[in-house]
Amino acid sequence: MDSTITMPYDSTTPTVDFSATSTRCATPVNSPPIHVLPLKELAAQKQPIRVELDACEDPKNMSLLHKWSIVTIISMSALCVTCNSGVAPFTESGIQREFKISPEVSILTISLFSEGLGIGPVLLGPLSEFYGRNLVYWSSYACFWISTFPVAFAHNAPVHLIFRFWGGFAGSAFLSVAGGSVSDLFTDASLSTPMAVYTLCPFIGPVLGPAISGAINQHLNWRWTYYVQLIWESAQLLCLIAFVPETHVPTLLRRKISQLRKAAGGPVYIDDSQMMQHGVLQAVVQSCVKPFQLVLHEQMILLLDLWNALILGILYLTFQAFPIIFERDHGYDMQSTGLTFLAIGLGMVISLATQPCWNWFEARKAAGHLDGVPPEFRLSMGKVGGILVPCALLIMAFTSPPSITPVLPILASILFGIGIIYVFTSTFTYLVAAYRPCAASALASNAAFRLTFAAVFPLFAKQMCTRLGTEGALGLLAGLTAVACPLPFIFAKVGERLRGKSRFAI
Repeated sequence: MDSTITMPYDSTTPTVDFSATSTRCATPVNSPPIHVLPLKELAAQKQPIRVELDACEDPKNMSLLHKWSIVTIISMSALCVTCNSGVAPFTESGIQREFKISPEVSILTISLFSEGLGIGPVLLGPLSEFYGRNLVYWSSYACFWISTFPVAFAHNAPVHLIFRFWGGFAGSAFLSVAGGSVSDLFTDASLSTPMAVYTLCPFIGPVLGPAISGAINQHLNWRWTYYVQLIWESAQLLCLIAFVPETHVPTLLRRKISQLRKAAGGPVYIDDSQMMQHGVLQAVVQSCVKPFQLVLHEQMILLLDLWNALILGILYLTFQAFPIIFERDHGYDMQSTGLTFLAIGLGMVISLATQPCWNWFEARKAAGHLDGVPPEFRLSMGKVGGILVPCALLIMAFTSPPSITPVLPILASILFGIGIIYVFTSTFTYLVAAYRPCAASALASNAAFRLTFAAVFPLFAKQMCTRLGTEGALGLLAGLTAVACPLPFIFAKVGERLRGKSRFAI
């Protein structure tokens, strides 16, 4: 590795070049001459030095093809993880018969996995700041893969359910760390599209899962659902190990510092700003406490988290509601019912296709602001999504009775999928823009709320649909989302004032 180190404390201090350690990157033609010091003399330098990555070492300077291949692999890995939550609904009848458990207990196969997804990011996220993205990816995905074996081959319900939780916990790294990898690769100006692609995958997983699981369980034993997942997970793990390099810049710098110290044969004094200031235990404790501090002290974060949690809870509630609407009331078989979930996925893909329009709209707005658009502008997409979600649920409520063609609730599901992505994309980008110093904690609190609701909602879905009917249940949910609909409009008006009073926001 080529290593260029500058000494910023004294402008007369020469740049120290370690080109002897490896092949150099191409040096720009207009670069000033470099005074090369022998490696042995570095140990005698008492003045702190600062290590920098060369142009060819910076992840942002990778080729566009290489960047997108990394984003694709990471996004597909996240898709595989969340798809694992969506495959469970159509396995419930199989595990009820084989393990002799009640329907209420069988629903835990969804809820425990979702709860693992919610808890994991708070603990696994900080580890990537100390050990790099790759070590967390490899270890967490390997544990996720291993946890699927007991789920697939379990001989009793406790083993099956316990490892469903641990599988969700291990796979959750791709809901917290993967976004950091995308930001490692792209500058702020080019981040929107790859981040939108990554954001889509964890949400399309829960609607792709039922389509896969419905087809499998229609013809095969429920265990084949997880056999297929194991094959997919094996392929993703191999791709992660073979094709995804380390992209975390502080980790790359620490590795470079370690190599230079070894090459120098003695102690090398490094600028304090490049050394780890806190231990990993302190970082994990802080990551557990900070999200709760934000929720308790920041009204905007609390309300936006509850809004997002309600919508994701409703998405997971469809795991129980769609079989009632399409399988029981309209006479669809299991495979056809699973395919109806793809309508929500189609809406999500359509929302991604509109991303260039939103990018153009944002660039046009930014042109009128010398200091860039305020964070509240990020809520524009959420305004549209906030209206689409209750409208879609209301249409589903009116068209769900067996006497009405099932095409209409399926079309309404497309609008629901568009609204979901608009709401989540808007909220995520706003939280990052408004709370940049503690963005990771803000997103962690959002994930914890969302996935807790996703774990709870399926538990009462059947009872609610039985007592209220599908029309009443969906109508109630439409009303709840309609109550939350004004949030992006309100915060677009008063958000700047609230941020001015906050000790966490910028």
